[in-house]
Order: sequence, then C-alpha cells, then structure tokens
Amino acid sequence: MVEQFGDYIVQKQLGQGAFGAVFLAEHRFIKRQFVLKVLPEEVCVDPHFFRRFELEITAIAALDHPNIAKIHNVSIHQGQAFIVMDPIVDSLGQTMNLERFLSLKASSLSELEHLAFLQSLASALDYAHESGVVHGGIKLTNVLVAPDGAGVKMLLSDFGISRLIGEGVSFMRLCEQTARSFLPHLQMGSDAAIQANRTFLKNFAFLAPEQKSLQPDLIGPKTDAYSFGVLTYYMLMGKLPEGCFDLPSRTLGDHPMNWDFFINRCLQNNFNVRPQKLIGALEEYLKAPRTVKEMQSLSEVETKVDHVLQMAFEFTGAKPELQSIGAVAETTHLKPVIKPAEIARPEYEPDPGAIFHRDTMVSHYEPQKVEICEIEPIFTEMVVIPGGQYTRGSNEGARDEMPRHDVNLTSFAIDIHPVTNEQFVRFLQAMGGEKDRNNNDIIRLRDARIKRSGGKYIIESGYAKHPVVGVTWYGATAYAGWVGKRLPTEAEWEAAATGGREGFVYPTGHDVDRTQANFFSSDTTPVMSYPPNAFGLYDMAGNVYDWCQDWYAYNFYDASAVEPNNPMGPPQGVYRVLRGGCWKSLKDDLRCSHRSRNNPGAMNGTYGFRCATDVS
Repeated sequence: MVEQFGDYIVQKQLGQGAFGAVFLAEHRFIKRQFVLKVLPEEVCVDPHFFRRFELEITAIAALDHPNIAKIHNVSIHQGQAFIVMDPIVDSLGQTMNLERFLSLKASSLSELEHLAFLQSLASALDYAHESGVVHGGIKLTNVLVAPDGAGVKMLLSDFGISRLIGEGVSFMRLCEQTARSFLPHLQMGSDAAIQANRTFLKNFAFLAPEQKSLQPDLIGPKTDAYSFGVLTYYMLMGKLPEGCFDLPSRTLGDHPMNWDFFINRCLQNNFNVRPQKLIGALEEYLKAPRTVKEMQSLSEVETKVDHVLQMAFEFTGAKPELQSIGAVAETTHLKPVIKPAEIARPEYEPDPGAIFHRDTMVSHYEPQKVEICEIEPIFTEMVVIPGGQYTRGSNEGARDEMPRHDVNLTSFAIDIHPVTNEQFVRFLQAMGGEKDRNNNDIIRLRDARIKRSGGKYIIESGYAKHPVVGVTWYGATAYAGWVGKRLPTEAEWEAAATGGREGFVYPTGHDVDRTQANFFSSDTTPVMSYPPNAFGLYDMAGNVYDWCQDWYAYNFYDASAVEPNNPMGPPQGVYRVLRGGCWKSLKDDLRCSHRSRNNPGAMNGTYGFRCATDVS
C-alpha cells in the first residue's frame, strides 16, 4: 500500500472499487484527517482523461450542500490523480454506507424516516443538477451515512466520477472488476465468486438504460432519476427491482403514500418520462390517489381467476343421468330413453377484465390546506445609549472620515450583539422564501450557514449562535421591521461603538488585538465570544460588518458638521453604509470611525447586522 500521496499520510485503506481505491489519510501539516479517492493508474495515463478532468473538476469541487460529501482538494501524485474529501467515518475509522446501514436498521425505519432520508438525497441531486453536475454513478456504496446530532444523515459521494473517467470506460471497469473477482474462485459454489457476482448485479441494477447501451449523449439529470428510483425501491423493500418485481403496495400495506407511482415514473425506459426535479416529484407523486378501480389487490384478482377456472372444470366434467320410464316402458317394451340432465350455465361477470382497467377521468384539483402557524422571533437583549453629544469621524483617517466633529443624538437602544443564524432562520420560515414583498433578495444561502433542504431551512451544525451572514441591506431592514425595530443610523452606530469614551480609536480603546476581537481569521465566531465595550456591546469590532440605515456619501461629514442634530445621512445615494470590520478584515478596518459601503443588494460571507430602536 502507498504510504503517502503528496502532503497526505495514508493511515489505512477503506475500500477498493471499480473507480479506484479509498484511503483514510492525515495531512502532515494541519494534522487533520481526510478521505482520499485515488483514481486508477491506468485511467490517468489516458491523454483524454486530464482534458476531461480539467473541464469537469471545477464544477464538481464547487458543490456545497449538506448532503454532498465536500471536496476540499484535488491533486496529482506521481501521475495519479486523487480527490480529497471530508472524512465521513466513525470513531474506529470505518465508513458506514447505505447497504450496511439498511442491513442493521431497515426493519426499524418508518415510512416517514424513509421519506426524510430520500428527500435529503433528492435535494442534493436537484442542487447538483441546477449547478450543471450529474452524478452518473449512484449506488449503495457511495451513499454514506454520517452521525448528525441524535440521528444520522445521508451524504452522496463520488459526484461525476463516471463522467471524469468516461462513461464507456466506467462501464468496462465495472465488468472487468467483477471478472477479476471471479478468476481466482472459478470452482462451483465459491463464496468469493458468489459475492463478486452479487456486487456486480447490485451496481449494474442502478445503471439507467442509456448507460447500459453506452449512449453518453443521453446521460443527464434524468439518468440520476432512474438510479434514484432503484435506490428508493431498495430502501423500502430491501431488495433490487429485478424482472417482474412486486411494487411496495403489494407488501407494504401500512404505507399509505403512493410509492408505486413514484417508482414507476423513475424507472421508465424512456428518459423523457422520468421526473426532472426529484423533490417536486416526491411531493406530487406520493400524494397522488391510487387509480386502480376500488383498490383491488393482485390477490383478489387471482381469487376471481381461480373461481372462473373452477366453474369451467365443473361444466366440462358434468355427467348425464338415466331417467326411468316406469310402467310405460314395461307395457310397450320400449327401450329406455336417455334424457340428458339440465345443465345450468355458469354466470360470468359482464366484463372480467374490468378489474385491470384504470379510471381515466381527471381528478378534481383541491389545493393542499396549509396550516398557518405563528412563528415567534427570538429577541436580542438591548442596551440604551443615553442621548447627548458624541464625537465622530477622524482627522487622521480616510477622506470620507473628515472632519472630526460633534453630533447631538437623542436616546436610542441597540442590540448587544449581531443577529444570529438561529434568529434569522425563523424570519426566513415566516417569510416563506428569500425574497421580500418587493422581490428584493433577503439573503444568499450560498454565502450563509443556513441551507434549504426538503422545503425547510436548516442551520449547519455548530453555527446556530454565529452571526448570520450573506444578508442584503433589504434583508436586514425587513428583519428589523419583523421584530418591531430598525437599523441604527451611522452616527448612532459610531456613538455606540466608542462606548461614550472620548478619543477611543477602537471599541476596545486605543488599540485592539486578536484576544479582543475576531479579525484576520478564517471564519466567524459565536456572538459574545470576546469582551464587550464600555456600553456592554459585543462584536462592535470584527466578526461581521453591520449594515446601517444611511445612504453613503464620501463628503457627508461636511454637511453633518453644520447640521449636527441626529444626522440621518444623505437623502439618496447608490450605496448603503457598513460599519465595524469583519472576521477577515485588517486591523485598520476595525477603527470606530472607519466607513465602508456597498450596494444595498450586495451579499457575501462578511455582511451581517444588528437592530436598534427609539426610546423615550
């Protein structure tokens, strides 16, 4: 076994598949574990491979979804390409894939648990398809199961591997690996040969018809829909849909959802009939009414057929009876006459095939009733900033900070820390989306630690108390209105940041270091992780920029010095003001007087906000 790939020291081999070996390794510098997917050496020598690799790997590595195994790096070691992924292993360094998980837990999973797992995987596939990436190789071993709090979650790995290697080459390698497994165990009944055959058949069953017929031009999102249908059937039934197979309604009578309809649509040979969006298909098809007349099961049909066959047997086996003529026969010496018995004709149903007919009538559409529930916000503690005279600006700073001058403010209250993810996610649930009433963006989830899965908003593990990021000025204003507050003005923010101390350059005093604020770092930190300023306000320097209410103008302080009473910024402009610096700012950006600005619709991983309100 290779002991090192680049900067990654191999600890153990986790598995070997048709598309390469999988290793658990540790980065020699940062001392963190990763999983390495090492592509086959004979594939890497193909000159066409690296052209495909360069074209496809950028889109694959950019995928960022809670149910997709994250790719951290892609590298080449001695001509062999390998992909660095999250270590989805347990405390013993072992991986848990879907096949092993179902063998342990399948009997204890409810229909709703099956649905939740499938929705998370469908959400990941829909997200990847929207990003232009097709998995193309879904099977039991690349659906990984990872612990998630008190439960578990499913993650898809090996996205686009078959596309990188080449569809034809992928299919041939699958066959070659099975053949190699057979060669050492050709004797009849060999356990290894039987196991190799089972593995091949399982992987082969997940391939869509266009993959089996080697038609790469037809491979797309609906190819994944076929494989997802096979996966759904396996999760529900514990076996693969082979030959003439039973649908779930035949054996899962306690499952009221219409799984038959969903599986039937996914497993169509004609890829045009398969669903395009899997999440939408799950929501629509599982609620579809069953259309077989009177919901008669196959066992009832067989009973009726047996009844018809029995009647036919009795009819063909009837015997005539001899009728005695009595005295007439004796006196006339006539031969007895054979009178056939009356045979009752069997009664048939008017249309025996009616039990197989489908009702072709269009069902009446009834919109689903949505229960409206009030979502309560999580309020932030506030501090009252007393009214009076405060100094803002700096004569040593940038041009837009000059001149340093006094302003008169009335009393106001301001949140002690920025709005967090757990607070903002409730607002998104109440809004029902990421747009406000004027169709302005509220937040860009790609930049945030809040994700949408299965129609619900979830927070990435460990980020509930972190400040929300990726929020636009419109989103900050909308949230403030939802909780009955507003954004602070630029003058209010600077007065609050100085703590009312004359001459303070930073909220912490005349200097600041990394024990007092989160700056020049790699990520946000939970709110209130650093000491407060003199007013008891946290994170006024660093962590995230705070949106302010004001429009920005570089020369506004000239006017503010002349009209110092509660300055509100210019009446219009192009940019809105941002204050306070962020987690990746330099030290100079954390000064109380430092001014930043951006378009009100701008959003990235450093923009957050806190709320303020008037007090009497």
